[in-house]
Amino acid sequence: MPTGSRILKIIRNVALIVVVLVAGFFFGYVPWFFAGIVTTRQYHYPDPNDGKTPKSFNLDFKWIEFSAPDGVRLKGWYIPADGAAHGTIIYVHGLNRTRIEMLPMAVFGHSLGYNGVLFDLRHQGMSGGAITTLGYQERLDVLGAVRYAVENEQASRPVIVWGVSMGAAAALLAAADSPDISAVVSDSSFDSMLGTMRHHLRLFLRLPGFPIADEVAYLTAWRGHFHVADFDCVKAVERIGDRPILFVAVKGDRRMPPSVAQLLDDHARSPLSRIVVVPGQRHGEGFNQAREPYVKAVKDFLESLPAGR
Repeated sequence: MPTGSRILKIIRNVALIVVVLVAGFFFGYVPWFFAGIVTTRQYHYPDPNDGKTPKSFNLDFKWIEFSAPDGVRLKGWYIPADGAAHGTIIYVHGLNRTRIEMLPMAVFGHSLGYNGVLFDLRHQGMSGGAITTLGYQERLDVLGAVRYAVENEQASRPVIVWGVSMGAAAALLAAADSPDISAVVSDSSFDSMLGTMRHHLRLFLRLPGFPIADEVAYLTAWRGHFHVADFDCVKAVERIGDRPILFVAVKGDRRMPPSVAQLLDDHARSPLSRIVVVPGQRHGEGFNQAREPYVKAVKDFLESLPAGR
């Protein structure tokens, strides 16, 4: 018959095993699970324009296919301007979306006299690619689209990249890497990968930013073959230098509140950069929820750009 000390030892060992298992679950499996969702899940958020093409809006277009600098094949549409173009806009959609998300923006851009390139980011829609990286490797997709427009279509400059959410982050990172991008419209971007991981886990799951969100960020970066510190949109804005950026935020957006856009704008160096906060509640839905102030801000911004730069 076990003694009292023997029983206490058994209880202690069992407790230690339970603690180890619980810690392993929360600090091992949970971050790995969420990193897998971020990088490998494929889900298309329903869009009211699903099934439509530019032709649905009486715009001429053609299907295009091109490669990102790392070889990932991407598919999309090229919409030429009617007559001489004022420039070219590359439209970049958000997470779990496709080029369809940017179709209303492209219709508006066409009405202003711009060529348009809409495409599916890697691991989204009809494009190739094995994983999603929330914007870091997607910056290569943006660079591929810019190169396609300039080299294959001899598209007019300036080249502006207009991105929403993940697409806005990819746009900023791409512009930091390429002087071919003259300006950026950054709608609901985040400040950094680590920052957005911490914010979202607190917001939706009430999980602590450290260490779980940090682990998710590092595992995502490991899967995407980059360093977490490299995915910093604030530093990207600084590297963009004197090229103009329009930062757009939705007033009631809890996921990417206006304070994030303000932080990014604080680091912009061009006197032509500006920030606009439009009415609304839903993340990335400023164009749909507050069309009038949104399009006015974009129109004024585009008109302020130096011609042909």
